[in-house]
Amino acid sequence: MGATARAWVINGYDGYQGLRLVKVPIEQPGPGEVRLRIEAFALNWGDMDLMVDNYSFSFHHFPACVGIEAAGIVEAVGDGVEGITIGSRYCTLPYFYYNRGASTETLIVDARYITPAPPGLSAPESASIWMQYLTAYYPLAEVSKVGPDSFVLATAATSTAGSAALEIGRMLGATIIGTTRFPSNVPYLKERGASHVIVTDSDGTSIAEQLLAVTGGKGIDVAFDPIGEGLISKYSPAFARDAHVYFYGTLDTKPPELPLRDMFQKNVTFQPYSVFNYVEHQEMRQRGVDYVNKNLTLKNISPNIDRLFPMNGYIEAWKYMKSTRSSHGKIVIDVTN
Repeated sequence: MGATARAWVINGYDGYQGLRLVKVPIEQPGPGEVRLRIEAFALNWGDMDLMVDNYSFSFHHFPACVGIEAAGIVEAVGDGVEGITIGSRYCTLPYFYYNRGASTETLIVDARYITPAPPGLSAPESASIWMQYLTAYYPLAEVSKVGPDSFVLATAATSTAGSAALEIGRMLGATIIGTTRFPSNVPYLKERGASHVIVTDSDGTSIAEQLLAVTGGKGIDVAFDPIGEGLISKYSPAFARDAHVYFYGTLDTKPPELPLRDMFQKNVTFQPYSVFNYVEHQEMRQRGVDYVNKNLTLKNISPNIDRLFPMNGYIEAWKYMKSTRSSHGKIVIDVTN
């Protein structure tokens, strides 16, 4: 038997409870591919949805590894790969990875979807940034191009993508409004860049009324929303004319029933949004990578890791992610531990 590596695999749509740590053969990269020795990989809510077949793509077959946000050392390159140095640390970028997830010690990945690790960052830090910041970058900076006259609503703002939207929106000069279920999260969201925070589970003034008050009656120009059915109808009366909703997840497990009356009246665009579609576009991918690297260098953004788990603690990491946490940030697996 040839060389093997450890990998967490799933054999059906059984959720993270079905993950098993096994030995897999170490493969050689094909044309246009790279093999990374993974040092760290991060958890994302989308991966949890994928494990129950509730995501924007499905596994082609089983067994399969999960996750695409990782950092590791280049061990081998396939034919046609140029400009990538064996022995250097690279990060994976979010893309439709199907079965080749990053929950493993060795990963074959398309060379188009890796980028050099930012200077000065550890492997866990390098694995923690790309999904959240690219997910927030494209809607706010590329499509809607928000600025000083824009009001942006980021729901579930304590999520990593939500907090990235707070930071990027602030850098672009927009007024950013974050939502959370818990009053204890308000200071964190203000620190991350929220101009205003709405506690959605509190009694009193409705969410729409609060948004109209914050925006001086104009309403919100952009909603960056991963929640689903449970919230959109509560903020839709506060749409500004020509508003845009970027819907990128179903944290409450159900797609939203669209508030068509409010959308008709304000000419609102509802966009099911996946960062993968933008990363697949070569020029947009490069602009996103350049934006993140530039702002890391300027210290406008920085890695925010909540907790590290060892490789054999992957299932415990998912349990922790689902728990009600008092701290926030990325949950990362240290493969070397």
